[in-house]
Amino acid sequence: MMLPATAAVGAILFGMSSGAIAADVTVSGQTFKIGAERLEGDGFKQYGGIVREKGKDGEPGAVHPVALSEIASAELYDLCQSVRADLPGLPVVLTINAGQGKEPARAKDLLIAMDSLGGNATFTNIRIGRDATDLNPTAQAGSFGQNSDHVTITDLQQVSRYTTAATFNLTGLRLKVNVGDDAKGKECF
Repeated sequence: MMLPATAAVGAILFGMSSGAIAADVTVSGQTFKIGAERLEGDGFKQYGGIVREKGKDGEPGAVHPVALSEIASAELYDLCQSVRADLPGLPVVLTINAGQGKEPARAKDLLIAMDSLGGNATFTNIRIGRDATDLNPTAQAGSFGQNSDHVTITDLQQVSRYTTAATFNLTGLRLKVNVGDDAKGKECF
């Protein structure tokens, strides 16, 4: 079954509008971009959730609905991550590259809280419309979820708020702080 990745996320966001708010973590409030030529993932789960910014004096801040994707094991080919970190009057973009060549970047127990996802996706044995609590017991009962045995996403472009992994092996890691004129055009997409 082949679906544009944005269609799958659209279904998740529709589920969130019906009350599918599952995860609650504190985030910086700043998004970052992740791009990859290809992602190969086993044990894929997706459902709606929220992330929350920390407000003033430790009070709860802004709430952001997100699509949560869990992948038990993932391989990312030609991985790029970028975040704008501008200083007053000075553009700054931090970039991380890994997984170029024959050896991909690898992650175990990957959890991604994202605002958007683009690319071309192929799901193996996909199950759409599951109760999210069957996928993650912390999800809201009755909310929308989907899962598949395997997912392949090519031309991945993702805007995220939060990512965790039990392990993340970045083969051929290159981190660079791009400042001023060097920062222009350095985001992943």
